[in-house]
Amino acid sequence: MIIGYARVSTEEQRLDLQLSALRGAGCNRIYEDQGRSGYSFAREGLEAALESLTPGGTLVVWRLDRLGRSLSGLVQLIDQLGKRQVHFRSVMENIDTTSPGGRLMFHMMAALAEFERAVIAERTRAGLAEARARGSVIGRPKAMDEDGVRDACYALHFEGRGMREVAGQSGVSIRTLQRYMKQAYLGSKPNIPPSTSHQEDQDTLERYRTPSVRAADR
Repeated sequence: MIIGYARVSTEEQRLDLQLSALRGAGCNRIYEDQGRSGYSFAREGLEAALESLTPGGTLVVWRLDRLGRSLSGLVQLIDQLGKRQVHFRSVMENIDTTSPGGRLMFHMMAALAEFERAVIAERTRAGLAEARARGSVIGRPKAMDEDGVRDACYALHFEGRGMREVAGQSGVSIRTLQRYMKQAYLGSKPNIPPSTSHQEDQDTLERYRTPSVRAADR
């Protein structure tokens, strides 16, 4: 079974040229995607075409970019077809995995995709290193800063407010507040205003370690 696949990116574009070429390539059935981007491979028409292919069959496209615009994604998809014993053909690029030349072209595409991934990874590492050198904070911003944690500790343990009230005022969830309280007390120095006595510090710690917080710790 020879299965054709055609795609255009917008609703205004026409599929006529692709359909004519696919019929000329001997396709028994043609699946279409109208107005779908090539950067994502999650497309109804493409998925239906792939599902209809059986061992010994062939997937045909007019041009490689009709199948997808990501080189690494194309290589992965064609490789998966090969593992299913399904052939692939591109009319304009004259790629046919049933021929030695087509298989050579596929291996060249795989090498280029690997190079593309390596370049992207190298640029990402360089960008992160540069950002750290400028003093930028990498990753998600903290939900609470030091002053916010200190204020929350004071409200909980010296003003007697409840976790729900303090969490709402701090703009975080109760679980997030509990996590920050745990970190404050497990650190080398509690992130709360200094108390008048060592006993008061111990009393405050015991007040913090309520059953609900102990359960969250686990």
